[in-house]
Amino acid sequence: MPNLMLSWQQAALLAIGLGAAGAALVYAGRAPGRPGQAAGTAGRARRGAAHAGPFLREAGVVVALYALWQLAGNLSSGGFRDAIAHARWIWHAERAARLPSELAVQRLVLPHPLLAQAANLYYATMHFGMLIAMLAWLFARHRDGYPAVRNAMAACTAICLLISFVPVAPPRMLPSAGFVDLAARYGQSVYAAVGSAAGADQLSAMPSVHVAWAVLVAWAVITRGASRWRWLILAHPAVTVFVVVATGNHFWADGIVATAIVAVVLTARAYLPRLAALPRRAGPFCPLPVPGEPDHGERCPDGRQPNREKGETTGKPAI
Repeated sequence: MPNLMLSWQQAALLAIGLGAAGAALVYAGRAPGRPGQAAGTAGRARRGAAHAGPFLREAGVVVALYALWQLAGNLSSGGFRDAIAHARWIWHAERAARLPSELAVQRLVLPHPLLAQAANLYYATMHFGMLIAMLAWLFARHRDGYPAVRNAMAACTAICLLISFVPVAPPRMLPSAGFVDLAARYGQSVYAAVGSAAGADQLSAMPSVHVAWAVLVAWAVITRGASRWRWLILAHPAVTVFVVVATGNHFWADGIVATAIVAVVLTARAYLPRLAALPRRAGPFCPLPVPGEPDHGERCPDGRQPNREKGETTGKPAI
């Protein structure tokens, strides 16, 4: 299968190009029309630029996140031996926790070539494809909800990238445990040889960004959409978890940690603004001037003016 994944250098250049094109179109959309140009033509051109500019600019942000994701794989600390050791530790820890075996899921797919190839294709294309489709839909139809989803995606991706600096090999690199590299079997692998620049990110299996993005896509569609059919999007994270395990690219633990990261980010997003909106504690008591003594207009230490009618200070600083 041709490798359709961009390197971090290619993605960075694409992000810069998209951002520059978006900024230019936004500027063109705000610029006044040239003298002698038909008002209708100038208006349509400006409206077109005003719509396309922000879209390209946001596309550049998403591609920049993708570039950072690819870069993290190249900068992972340690090497192949460390990644294999960490993968074996996860495998044994899952057995101690009595989690279902990933081998049982892979054995469901191995006897069926068409299902195996479909799983490989889904793994290679749908995680980023569904994310782009969701963001485009949200930007076009629910612009007010786009910033929150974009910021949540950026935060989740950043946390995943920080964790992925510790190298962890995917299960398919543990043939001694019985795993099979399903994509390599059918010539559909998107990874190069271990140790090359294009294939280094395969040692960043923990956590699964595929699962994190799939959960974010489902959350965005369910919370922002209005159709009763929006609940069908839950099939995407379910299929993603099945695919990443069946193809031997991730452990259950990779998906569990990714889902936990999304849950923490969304919880923080929901509660932090509420905490920031809580009323602040009132300032120290500021007594009135003593009767009979001259009032020189002193103010309270925090700048408030004494309230002479109620014997207390006003809540607003004096101007």
